[in-house]
Amino acid sequence: MQKAGLQQTITQTTKLTPAQIQVIRMLELPSVELNQRINEELQMNPALEEGRDDAATNEYGDTYDEFDDNYMPDDGYDDGRQRDPLQNEDFNYEQYISDDETPSYMLHQQYNPADEDRREVPIIGGSSLIEELKSQIYLTKMTKPQRHIAKWVLGNIDDDGYLRRTTEQLVDDIMFQEQITVTDEEMAEIVRQIKEFDPPGIASANLQECLIKQLEVKLEEEPDSQSIQLAISILSKYFDHFSKHHFDQVKRLLKCTDEQFQDAVQEIMRLNQKPANAFTGSVYDTQRETIIPDFTIEERDNELFVVLNTGDVPELHVSKEYNRMLEEYDRMPRTQETRQAKNFIKQKINEAGIFIEAIKQRNETLMKTMTAILRMQYDFFLDGEETSLKPMVLQNIADLTGYDVSTISRVSNSKYVQTRHGIYPLKYFFSESMTNADGDEISTREIKKILQELIEAEDKQNPLTDEQLVDALSQHGYPIARRTIAKYRDLLNIPVARLRKSV
Repeated sequence: MQKAGLQQTITQTTKLTPAQIQVIRMLELPSVELNQRINEELQMNPALEEGRDDAATNEYGDTYDEFDDNYMPDDGYDDGRQRDPLQNEDFNYEQYISDDETPSYMLHQQYNPADEDRREVPIIGGSSLIEELKSQIYLTKMTKPQRHIAKWVLGNIDDDGYLRRTTEQLVDDIMFQEQITVTDEEMAEIVRQIKEFDPPGIASANLQECLIKQLEVKLEEEPDSQSIQLAISILSKYFDHFSKHHFDQVKRLLKCTDEQFQDAVQEIMRLNQKPANAFTGSVYDTQRETIIPDFTIEERDNELFVVLNTGDVPELHVSKEYNRMLEEYDRMPRTQETRQAKNFIKQKINEAGIFIEAIKQRNETLMKTMTAILRMQYDFFLDGEETSLKPMVLQNIADLTGYDVSTISRVSNSKYVQTRHGIYPLKYFFSESMTNADGDEISTREIKKILQELIEAEDKQNPLTDEQLVDALSQHGYPIARRTIAKYRDLLNIPVARLRKSV
């Protein structure tokens, strides 16, 4: 019997140079976090200094090559070919970033003295519901331990204002996460008190409970209102029938007239299905979120061009003092102490140079990507009409820039551009294409817009079915299948015809 011998295998592994890791990290950071990251690096690395140093410009490459054979200052940019700064033969940065990460990056503007008077137009993103709810805890008679548990419970409320965890789940979770032991009865009482907070319906387990709570609050203000009382009966007894628009059956079961039913429905229609909607930001936000555009599209001499927003990002350079210290250590006798000091200085100079180069490549990558988007969607940036948007996918921009599709995807994520027609997320400009009756390629966004207009203009007593929408779009020159209509409806959060029917 032949014994198994040694086997030799060849495998490929991912190698990341320090420069490539820094580029990835810089691309992932939004502008505020980039400023924080720079400040941290300035504190941690004494070889990195803030401000312009003209004498040091273009000297980084020589310095790094002398100290680090693996450092590539320009990553191939100077050979006349456009390369993705995150790609080379030994490196796949997709393996560096996990699938569950959501990288975001903000762009920065190149300084132009002529643009000093320009003012950015921020979008206010909203305020915090959690902080408002926490303040109401102190208006209750909860003990200090109960208040601590109540604050933890508030952290389980989702962005719509619902508490979808059961009492048993909350008890188990707080035991596992906080090592706090609480009975089901104690947790249920804390949740009950939270459900009395403003806005009405907050922390409800489901839509039915949320709407009934709002009606009960209204009934306290108008105790003689028959329409509110009937609305409560509809939702508490026949919610499923009502939600499926089986109105005739509900009227028959409740033995009410058409007029009484109509008044009750009007009361229900005035309710808020998402109690957190009074707060436009996430319930977890602790402060107002301001979205500052990463790009500005400006016009000069009848031409549109891209400007990157640099914000408060400072200019950086490698410390001359550290270079001088390194030269001094080179002239000193070689002892263990001088070698350690020299290695430390080399390391910090290399780290500073890599950090500076990463920011430079980041800005260059972002600028080229947005310029390619402007080139593809030039007509839209001129007139602001949605129908002017051309079909555009990530591969189109990758072909124009020479970058990898994954790089374009990350650059386009969580970015905004300010135009004279408003502020848009970069993802807004990407859409698939289809061919219309004339054989022209059009954006699916245009079809969705027309579909939405058709539904908004329909007779709500007899809403259009998907088959009728197919015929209507065909008359507009867009021959598409019924299943595609259903797909676009779902993307637009538009229900089927039966659920769009009004009383």
